[in-house]
Amino acid sequence: MSERDVHRIMDELPYGLYIIGSQREGEANGMMADWLIQVSFRPRLVAVAFENDARTLANVRESRAFTINLLPEDREGMALAAHFAQPCDDAKIGGRLDRGARRKLEGIPHGRTERGCPVLDGAMAWLECEAEQFVPTGDHTLVVARTVDGRLLRETAPLTSTYTGWVYSG
Repeated sequence: MSERDVHRIMDELPYGLYIIGSQREGEANGMMADWLIQVSFRPRLVAVAFENDARTLANVRESRAFTINLLPEDREGMALAAHFAQPCDDAKIGGRLDRGARRKLEGIPHGRTERGCPVLDGAMAWLECEAEQFVPTGDHTLVVARTVDGRLLRETAPLTSTYTGWVYSG
């Protein structure tokens, strides 16, 4: 097996780009995710992979709730994706001078669901989910969650890694 070939192939897998909204003790948070998939029709379940040290994972473990904001394939969607593309904690990226945690939702217009999870004004659609299972999977945790609410805000194509040219394959 050629690790280089496998890595290159993994770079070519297309993914949607989503902003996962969460809250903890009333403080809202948002992070970008692309490892997300529907895993059941009845009930409607999705699975999202979170880095084990992600603030959002800690929030979801505590509150059991999160939102999935689907981004539109347009300039606004690209701007939102770029805003959320970097980790909240600058220490995760070597060589970065700014070493403080930042509030990702600061300056981003959004509302909240009844459970307090953020819904971005610029999203094309959103789902609210209730976590049911936390499955350790290497350096990530797979959260299987039931969809409990959602809205289609506008008809458009969703933003994908194919459109952006970005990769997240490790």
